[in-house]
Amino acid sequence: MTEMISALSEISGRYRAVFCDLWGCLHNGKTPFPAAVAALQAYRAQGGIVVLMTNAPRPKGSVAAQLERIGAPRDCYDLIVSSGDAAQYALVSGAVGHRVYFIGSDKDMPFFTDLPPEMRDHPPISFVPLAEAEGIVCTGLRDDLTETPEDYRAELLEGKTRGLTMLCANPDIVVDMGDKRVYCAGALAEDYVRRGGEVLYFGKPHPPIYDLARRILGTQYERISNEEILCIGDGPWTDILGGQNEGLDTLFITGGIAAPHFGPDPTRPDPALMQTWLAQERLAPTWVMPHLA
Repeated sequence: MTEMISALSEISGRYRAVFCDLWGCLHNGKTPFPAAVAALQAYRAQGGIVVLMTNAPRPKGSVAAQLERIGAPRDCYDLIVSSGDAAQYALVSGAVGHRVYFIGSDKDMPFFTDLPPEMRDHPPISFVPLAEAEGIVCTGLRDDLTETPEDYRAELLEGKTRGLTMLCANPDIVVDMGDKRVYCAGALAEDYVRRGGEVLYFGKPHPPIYDLARRILGTQYERISNEEILCIGDGPWTDILGGQNEGLDTLFITGGIAAPHFGPDPTRPDPALMQTWLAQERLAPTWVMPHLA
């Protein structure tokens, strides 16, 4: 049975590590949430390990740079694991070929250029027109502030018709950037699947990002069991579903992208609406709270 809590500190003693989402939990794309920062700092001060697990298509170094730019303090986390990190090996090993049609923006170029040393000897990836491509790599929309998936209808139809596989480096459908909701690569991938195309996913809720996080934890800390890991996030179909599928406890932040389902006040979700909606979606988070604090 899902239980409502008011502070991470109420349950933090049960877990040695948290896999914490970024957008909607730690920040809104523009500024960090002070209460969330303080909660993670307090958890670390008690010996907990904070792994920031994000569906950002960029590798961890680029994610860390973004956190610094928006003012998220370095002492609120230990490690970063991104969907970009998890997808890079598939990229360089040719999972969708080495001549690819790229859908994304300039800000996502570190996915192709910021490779760890062990991946730099692989054949280079080249960007080609769709008619010449062996596959599609999607990191997001080219302009997520103005475009929608409908703008990519013709490209996705042509890719599907040619039988191209898409590598989706960010399974998120939408995120809230400040007060604006924007589409992510997952929205294009979802549309591509609806049209009959094949998509390879690496971020939440899919296993590769969790496997990577466990491997990194295992190399830097003594063994941490599944029972000692808590997944925190506002994404029902990414953070919560992914944690459930991995057999991990989950903390659902209800005041994020799913907030409209739970009543007019994001700080006070209606318990009855919440339980009904979760049952309909076949989700069973261990804990819920309006905002990370």
